[in-house]
Amino acid sequence: MKKLGLITLITLAIDQITKLIIVANLKITDTISIIPNFFRITYLQNKGGAFSILADHILVLLLFTVIFLFIFYRIIKNKQNWNLLSLLTYGTLLGGIIGNFLDRLRLGYVIDFLDFNIGSYHYPVFNIADMCIVISCIVLIIVNIKDGDTNGDKSQTK
Repeated sequence: MKKLGLITLITLAIDQITKLIIVANLKITDTISIIPNFFRITYLQNKGGAFSILADHILVLLLFTVIFLFIFYRIIKNKQNWNLLSLLTYGTLLGGIIGNFLDRLRLGYVIDFLDFNIGSYHYPVFNIADMCIVISCIVLIIVNIKDGDTNGDKSQTK
């Protein structure tokens, strides 16, 4: 559990430090082009959840987060096998969730700044916490599908 806590804290620190750097160096809606027509740093304040859903419903978002953290706590408390992939996945997921939760609690919005265009599609601006949450969820889905296939194969051979 100490390793999980360390990964969570490192993820949270990276998220919060990058947000502090953005706020210290940019004004709201300022943009810095990094790779023309592909990647920019754009400082935005997101008052909603992913894709700005539930915008201006901060209490609902905070409540959802607290409920999810409680469920998450129950899951990790009972988890037996902690391999490196599990530690990284759960630690970055928890760090990302806490990072955005702290923004909402402290500021009333989440600081977003990673701004991508892929062809003509402009992806919604996001942050390190969002990236950690999404990647961790994808890994959890893949691992669970893989484990389900393995369990299915074992039961078919009996």
